[in-house]
Amino acid sequence: MTSQSQGIQQLLQAEKRAKDKLEEAKKRKGKRLKQAKEEAIAEIDHYRLQREKEFRNKQTNVMGSQGNISTKIEEQTTETIRNLTSSYHKNMESMMKKLLSTICDINPEVHPNFRHEV
Repeated sequence: MTSQSQGIQQLLQAEKRAKDKLEEAKKRKGKRLKQAKEEAIAEIDHYRLQREKEFRNKQTNVMGSQGNISTKIEEQTTETIRNLTSSYHKNMESMMKKLLSTICDINPEVHPNFRHEV
């Protein structure tokens, strides 16, 4: 019976060692999966940053910088306002004379379609 109980003890110990090895393998697998996930995230972040940088470079090359565009718009607006103001001052007096002459200089005439019946 002792040999039988020794055999059972050895089997139990072997089973315990196998269980421990299995647990250790599961832990290693979990750690490796976590590490692989972190590496993948880091690689994705690196790739995303690289692509964003390329996009910004292409955007700058195609559209120009936003500062240049707003500066050009401001310059164009200022120039347009200056031209309109200059045109206003140059033509104001002649337009006022023309408007006043149209309103004040009245030549009474009989309309050609008027029929005078006696």
